[in-house]
Amino acid sequence: MIELPASYKEYLADKSQVVIDTVRPVLMQSAADKLHGVRVVDTHHGHQAHLDDTLPFGVVLEDID
Repeated sequence: MIELPASYKEYLADKSQVVIDTVRPVLMQSAADKLHGVRVVDTHHGHQAHLDDTLPFGVVLEDID
């Protein structure tokens, strides 16, 4: 089982279940490879998350579309 780093757990702590369901798979992917951070984009239709090679592992950055 892949363990999320504390920074990812803290990020998820106050999020709605919809955001958690969207973002958690990408956080898990990041935790598996330990290479890149995650950028979460708040769009008009919800949230999108993707690995971001400009962010170090363990960092989650929220952005607005």
